[in-house]
Amino acid sequence: MSEQGHKQRQQKLKEKVDARIDAAQQEKGLLLVITGNGKGKSTSAFGTVARAAGHGLKCGVAQYIKGTWACGERDLLNQHGVDFHVMSTGFTWDTQDKTADTQAAQQIWAACQSMLADDRYDLVVLDEITYMITYNYIALDEVIDALRQLLANNQ
Repeated sequence: MSEQGHKQRQQKLKEKVDARIDAAQQEKGLLLVITGNGKGKSTSAFGTVARAAGHGLKCGVAQYIKGTWACGERDLLNQHGVDFHVMSTGFTWDTQDKTADTQAAQQIWAACQSMLADDRYDLVVLDEITYMITYNYIALDEVIDALRQLLANNQ
């Protein structure tokens, strides 16, 4: 293909892409669930937080389970205005204290509910919340209700 033919083809492509971008004016919420075995879920979530914070969006993170660990992502993102709520007891299999873990999880869940209901937040990450639901520290119905309310408010 000649240089002129390539340029014409790319110009047509650019016009199509620009038209699609101009037509994409609807803003709506998005719910992502990142799950699976092994590593990478939290890292993926933190990458999304870093991108959002880098664009000036307000972000909040709740960290269940890993609360007592040093966390480089938390240290970095905290410096960029990301709010963190960290479960004080850390790994539940280390504490082996259901009462203390349940209270700690409920405290963080209350902070999560506040962030989810606060229009100032553009992104909220509930890191490792599935453990809290599985262990019955947080009621699944409460989480579903909070997410449904969030999605209903963003329609």
